Amino acid sequence: MQDRDDFFRYRSMPEIFKYQSWQPKDIGEIEEFIKENIEICPNTSNTWMQLAICLEDGQLIGDMGIHFMEDDYQVEIGYTLSTEFQGNGYAREAVSAIIDYLFYELKKHRITASVDPDNTKSIKLLEKVGFRKEAHFIKSFRMNNQWYDDCVYAVLADEWNSPVTKNMV
Repeated sequence: MQDRDDFFRYRSMPEIFKYQSWQPKDIGEIEEFIKENIEICPNTSNTWMQLAICLEDGQLIGDMGIHFMEDDYQVEIGYTLSTEFQGNGYAREAVSAIIDYLFYELKKHRITASVDPDNTKSIKLLEKVGFRKEAHFIKSFRMNNQWYDDCVYAVLADEWNSPVTKNMV
């Protein structure tokens, strides 16, 4: 809860919510979101769980979402990083670490990410860590009374070559 102001600040930036389906209206909505998220048990089917991305000193710089699907072997991820921290490798490190956790600890089979085809930074990140494009759906996602295209990227456990553990060897 102590990060609610930082969470609200970057999640309210137009360049951030441009590709997001959620734009918080006020601090109260953020507080409610955090309270609900705290109660979610990790690896529970059909739930979304939000995790903080923090610097070593504990400063919140972004967040990652994990959608634990009904199928216990597949998950969907999403990520958001405050604009002032983009381009420094933080998102790549966070995404790689969560994928390591999902494949190695939770024994997931497949991880997907849904991305707007105009979000080139996000696509570049997904491809850099080893995701491949599986689909491009035309005007399949409705947000703010407008239709948008949606691309799905994925990686399988047996395809995963972790940048995190690779750099530790």
